[in-house]
Amino acid sequence: MIDSTNDRKIEHIRAFDRDPAIERDARYFDRIHLLHRALPEIDLSEIDSSVQLFGKTLSFPLLISSMTGGNHDLVRKINTNLALAAEHCQVAMAVGSQRVMFVDEQARSSFELRKYAPSTVLIANIGAVQLNYAFTQKECQAAIDVLQADALYLHLNPLQEAVQPEGDTNFKGLAAKIADLCPKLSVPVMLKEVGAGLSPADVQLGLQAGICYFDVAGSGGTSWSRIEHQRRVNAGDNLGLAFQDWGIPTPLALKLLDAYQSQATFVASGGVRDGIDMVKSVILGASFCGVAAPLLQPAMESAEAVIEVIERLRREFVTAMFLLGMPDVASLFRNESLILEER
Repeated sequence: MIDSTNDRKIEHIRAFDRDPAIERDARYFDRIHLLHRALPEIDLSEIDSSVQLFGKTLSFPLLISSMTGGNHDLVRKINTNLALAAEHCQVAMAVGSQRVMFVDEQARSSFELRKYAPSTVLIANIGAVQLNYAFTQKECQAAIDVLQADALYLHLNPLQEAVQPEGDTNFKGLAAKIADLCPKLSVPVMLKEVGAGLSPADVQLGLQAGICYFDVAGSGGTSWSRIEHQRRVNAGDNLGLAFQDWGIPTPLALKLLDAYQSQATFVASGGVRDGIDMVKSVILGASFCGVAAPLLQPAMESAEAVIEVIERLRREFVTAMFLLGMPDVASLFRNESLILEER
């Protein structure tokens, strides 16, 4: 199990090199046009892009989305570079699934990141379905503790598990187990999909379980169904390809969840590829925006390469704010008067 769990982590990373179509690049955000201001009546240098998350100040509403973790030098390098960049740029970071550290003690080191990111937001990560496979409060708290995390992602990935050759597919009764778990942990729980989107019914169940942070993680970016297709044994088995674009596009997911804004905080991820997408997400009701795929290759190189991408995203985000005449993030949030048209 140790070897297969770690091998799977590396296979996921290598799949991006083998198959560029894993990045679906659906560009759902391009269907939204914004109202340009020729007289914005603000000073670009005075724009305040900062936001608050778990009592900490982020330079702009970026969350480095979950990618990886495990007992492998490449994985440790990726997570270290991401953490160093997150701290330097003062953005949030979530780690990949920490299940691996419970089958291989040496994998823990890939999640010991607080020494690289002493002040910014770090988010732990466990697959919610593991609550049906013997995981308890003990494992979830251990995942939080090793990272010294500010919150815990419980990720929901029924499509990925259904396509994965060794997938865990018993999602029965999970909402009740999540509700039992949440008050026992030392940090807030965030519910997250991994590329197929959260529906209103999902958020309703999450709210009933005591969760108020949701990462919609819609379709349009990385297809985990297609990644797992690469790992299926039967060459003629195209289940992963059949479902590679399954799910709720991220902009649509945000719109569907608008009625829950008074009860929840939303993260937009899934196909967010530049600062303009981030601005559109905030307008549609996201308080934070998750980005993963554009940071993976830079993280294999250096922290400096990751910082360069993050700074580009920040410049794009602030420039879009300027061109909309919005002096701060609060003025963007759910301000649908800024939407010119949708195609």
